[in-house]
Amino acid sequence: MKTTINHSDPVKTLDQVAGNGGEPQYQAEGDIPNLTTQQGVVISDNQNSLKRDPRGPTLLEDFVLREKITHFDHERIPERIVHARGTGAHGYFELTESLAQYTTAKILTETGVQTPLFTRFSTVAGNKGSKDTPRDVRGFAVKMYTSEGNWDIVGNNMPVFFIQDAIKFPDLIHAVKPEPDRGFPQAASAHDTFWDFVSLSPETFHNLMWLMSDRALPRSLRMMEGFGIHSYRLLDKDGKSTFVRFHWKPKLGVQSLIWDEAVKISGADPDYNRRDLFESIQMGDYPEWEFGVQLFTEEEADKFPFDHLDATKLIPEELVPVKIIGKMVLNRYPDNFFAETEQVAFCPSHLPNGIDFSNDPLLHGRLHSYLDTQLSRLGSPNFAQIPINAPKCPFASNQQDGHMQMHVPKGRTLYEPQSLEPGKPRANIKEGFKSFAEKCDDGVKGRIRAESFADHYSQPRMFYRSQTPAEQAHIATAFAFELGKVETAHVRTRTLSHLINIDQDLANRVATALGMDLPEAAKPQAPILDMPESPAVQTISLSPKMLKGRQVGILVGAGSKKATIEKYENAVKAAGGSVKIVAPSIEVKLDDGTTIQADERVAGAPSVLFDAVVSIIMPDVAQKLAKDSSTLDWFNDAFNHCKAISYCPATAEFILSKLPIEKDEFVTPLEELDTFIENAKTRLWEREPKVRDLA
Repeated sequence: MKTTINHSDPVKTLDQVAGNGGEPQYQAEGDIPNLTTQQGVVISDNQNSLKRDPRGPTLLEDFVLREKITHFDHERIPERIVHARGTGAHGYFELTESLAQYTTAKILTETGVQTPLFTRFSTVAGNKGSKDTPRDVRGFAVKMYTSEGNWDIVGNNMPVFFIQDAIKFPDLIHAVKPEPDRGFPQAASAHDTFWDFVSLSPETFHNLMWLMSDRALPRSLRMMEGFGIHSYRLLDKDGKSTFVRFHWKPKLGVQSLIWDEAVKISGADPDYNRRDLFESIQMGDYPEWEFGVQLFTEEEADKFPFDHLDATKLIPEELVPVKIIGKMVLNRYPDNFFAETEQVAFCPSHLPNGIDFSNDPLLHGRLHSYLDTQLSRLGSPNFAQIPINAPKCPFASNQQDGHMQMHVPKGRTLYEPQSLEPGKPRANIKEGFKSFAEKCDDGVKGRIRAESFADHYSQPRMFYRSQTPAEQAHIATAFAFELGKVETAHVRTRTLSHLINIDQDLANRVATALGMDLPEAAKPQAPILDMPESPAVQTISLSPKMLKGRQVGILVGAGSKKATIEKYENAVKAAGGSVKIVAPSIEVKLDDGTTIQADERVAGAPSVLFDAVVSIIMPDVAQKLAKDSSTLDWFNDAFNHCKAISYCPATAEFILSKLPIEKDEFVTPLEELDTFIENAKTRLWEREPKVRDLA
């Protein structure tokens, strides 16, 4: 029996939590122990890295940061601590428009060159054995084997991150991972420790809005945007800097699942996304993304109503348009999953000359963390010699020995300067990597968050108000679901106090769904701005009306008309889609006496695996299937997930008549083939409020 909940538990204000301006958050009093390093040194601030000045670079001397991140990086072996479940593919990048006026990097200046690459997609929170379709951020990492060395763009399918400072990353992941005393839930954020942490860290709420949106439930890895998240610098031949953010835009548009659909897919096919990527490449339907950049100067950045060095902030495309300059095509699946997908090692510190880092404190922590975690996971500083990680351009270093050394250096010198072997590689001041010559203002180093990082609500407000009504309903419903799994009452209350600052309607909808009263709004650290709406952050409007990349399931049985099946198959394929034949049995004899092999049995291929469904069955088969629960679910789920349905007379008489399916404009008879093809290119979102209770 559950204990009685107490809504009177104290709600922490923003003054008491991860604040700004260098003020201490929690003071250890009475019996509360001090937080210390592993050496027993009391930690004064566990929220901010040590920086040269509030907006300056993070300092290497920060032993608290290094100990915390290093320990975190070595917590698990051998799978990745985060992004453990992933899949990847080989392909190429081709530049279509040169950025020669901004950078010397050949990958961004030489058009028409096809540079080989490897891309890995992943979920964040789950382990290697978790499912493909949880509500989660998706990793989007690209390793380009450029002529000037490897370039890793290590990003996500969301343009912002949860935290502003890398020192908080271990805490974020500890909070979202299975709770340590019980070992669950797996690959899920709907539990107390996650919401306790984020409700005490208001900087997380922008990424939370994305996590509760449809972006967290991609229909396919081929239908995700990718973002580099951080601001980087491009450097021209004179050392002049231009800030840049990197974007990958899918040619198939951004498309997502419905939550109920994602839950059912996880049971029917936990490998749904990786199977989709594999099959699309096998069919020659190669996934493709446009590569774009947002370019802006220091002077332009100073006029933004936010700090672009804050990783919890995006730069609206309406403010700085995305300039498309290239494309990525994935055309080959790995020959061996372990050797390539599991052993590939991405590090944001891998970049060619002509590209440099900004002073983003989260990025600075990642520059250390990714290298350190590869050393732990792959067991050797020689991980760069593994074929999937090795550069495809000439390379040479003076690194010596180490576990799993696979190179055999010749000669007697592995140091520099040296004069014994004049032909050995040495540094090149002309061609070597150059960092931006940043002028440093006099400042006071300390564990302090820049005041320009203090606004935690304006962009989440912009995100929510930019969504379509259907998407707003999905976000509110997702918050209600997640918080409905939280047992601790004051954590739910504290979360609602933040939602009020984002949008009153959102807070009301979530509170009503939970049966809770709204608390007082949390105290903001900075004025909340009403920023212009940004349609570019929507999902449904970015989903193009087309059949390419979509799959139609056709239900057949004994005696089904071969001509009708072929008519539908040909029409779907002509429109760019693909087809799978589903039947009660794996072998089916059609009306002309031919026997075909179905792709799936109906019991093993629920309609959640398809974007639209067709039924071409005879009366005797329909009567039998009308008694089968999996068949009834096949049609009912397709309707509830707003998909197009094409039905034969027998299906209408014996199956649809038993179900609460309204024959709206997306439920059509077989004769209306052209109408079905048009409907199958999208979903009927107007149907959704009729079939499920949304917050």
